[in-house]
Amino acid sequence: QPSGPPRGVPDMDTDRVWLCVYRLLQLFSTCAAFSLVASLGTGMGAVSHWSMFIWCFCFVITLITFIVQLGEYQPSLPFSGRSFLFTYACLAAVFCLLASIMYAITYIQFLPHGPFWDQATAAPAFSCIACVLYALEGVFLWLLFLGETTFYFATIHGLFKLLETSVACIIFAFISNTYLHQHQPALVWCVAVYSVCFALGAVAMLLKLVKFENRLHTFFPRFLLGQTVLSVLLYASALVLWPLYQFNEEFGGQPQRSSDVSCSDELLSTLCIWDQKLTVAILTAINLLIYVADMAYWIHFIFIRY
Repeated sequence: QPSGPPRGVPDMDTDRVWLCVYRLLQLFSTCAAFSLVASLGTGMGAVSHWSMFIWCFCFVITLITFIVQLGEYQPSLPFSGRSFLFTYACLAAVFCLLASIMYAITYIQFLPHGPFWDQATAAPAFSCIACVLYALEGVFLWLLFLGETTFYFATIHGLFKLLETSVACIIFAFISNTYLHQHQPALVWCVAVYSVCFALGAVAMLLKLVKFENRLHTFFPRFLLGQTVLSVLLYASALVLWPLYQFNEEFGGQPQRSSDVSCSDELLSTLCIWDQKLTVAILTAINLLIYVADMAYWIHFIFIRY
């Protein structure tokens, strides 16, 4: 009697049905969030546009994943389908949560109560629903393949990379407003720092996803340590330069919130420029601490465990 397909390969069983249900609900939630905000028109600010991008991106990737699973193309993919699904579920859950928070903080709180406020409030509500659905899918996959697959984000280093990537995405949401950094070369350097560190982290996660470390063995942890040390040094420079050129008058900064015209109460329609600059400075410090903890983990892993 022929055995059934291996666990994890798409098949018409209960597990596959549950995954399809998650996918359909995720598609509906992200599409609803994006459509509600898009119908409000322009004038929302760069951070709100970034939230829309996250919802649209999650919708597209979820749709592609759904089609791949229905078409049973997963076994032909050049990487572990289980690891990819779990990784994407974790990232999508975090990003949808961040999009809900950012949209509410930078846009909804400045809207007067009325039909537009109700419609704008419904968008992060659908985003939170999507966040819960992605989180439930992650838990479902983790329990489904418990003992069969080691998921990257279930490891300490994976959690560090998830946090680093999430904080970097919030920073990108704020610096997408070019007015924050276009007037000083030092601030452009900070933007380059955020971009380079994010790219290095993405490469590290991709190499782990395709299990490339199996070919490098002992060299791969040293590569990750070097990447983390470089990120620590770059973020340390950004932590010095960003506040210096944003809040020090000698370097053209604005030390007081009241000196920023965009922060006047009668002009507020979104989070003002000074608040955005301060938020980026705080997030830079937070991500630097995460990178330092990540570096300490790899130093312990390489020089003490080995």
